[in-house]
Amino acid sequence: MTDSLAGKTILVTGGSSGIGRATAATLASAGASVTIADVDTAGGERTVEEIRANGGNAAFIPTDVCNGEDVASAVRRVVSIHGRLDGAFNNAGVLEGVFTTPVDCDEATWDRVLNVNLKSVWLCLKHELPPMLAQGGGVIVNHASIAGLYGNGIVGPAYIASKHGVVGLTRATALAYADRGIRVNAVCPGIIDETVMSEAIFGDDRRREAQVKALYPAGRVGTLAEVAETVAWLFSDAASFITGHALPIDGGLLAQ
Repeated sequence: MTDSLAGKTILVTGGSSGIGRATAATLASAGASVTIADVDTAGGERTVEEIRANGGNAAFIPTDVCNGEDVASAVRRVVSIHGRLDGAFNNAGVLEGVFTTPVDCDEATWDRVLNVNLKSVWLCLKHELPPMLAQGGGVIVNHASIAGLYGNGIVGPAYIASKHGVVGLTRATALAYADRGIRVNAVCPGIIDETVMSEAIFGDDRRREAQVKALYPAGRVGTLAEVAETVAWLFSDAASFITGHALPIDGGLLAQ
């Protein structure tokens, strides 16, 4: 991916940790100027420091992605600094209510998960698309999940509903703007090591961890780098005819 994104300006929400942090670093290493938008100021600034230490260009904007004015302000700042917005990785999300049923899931959990995982993606699209349309094109990648493509009893009904929503919103947006130079795709990772979400699923239960990981035909779960490289590829010109796609990154799990 060396220099494949040179000169591009990309906004990454939820870039303070996990997949967001790894992807921001990969995008910067490919030549992009990356802006991190997150509520976690300390984590976001650490990501920026790491990128700069490796010779990349990065900045941080404190942002609550569930607040429309916060999102609008973040996009305005990126455009005011760089003159354009070439791409956005709408990555911010939470995993709560694992191993629950629709009856067990409480209303507060439902509202929080749908708000962070789905409403925030819509808010980001709402404010990212106008500058992209004005400049004649852009690329958006939404972070969905394999839980947006099939049902399961692991991650809980709120998370599954939210990620199905992200996939649907991705497709609807891609169709709306396909003829205007905008590409919109979603990545659908399976369980990825070294993330807060994998910790939320397994905790200290090694038996449960072994059972879930055994579901993957590849014999293992994914890595942060594998997701980050896939996202970077979707931003690149190598993926120029791909839009409206929900791409599993799952070691063959959904092929069964």
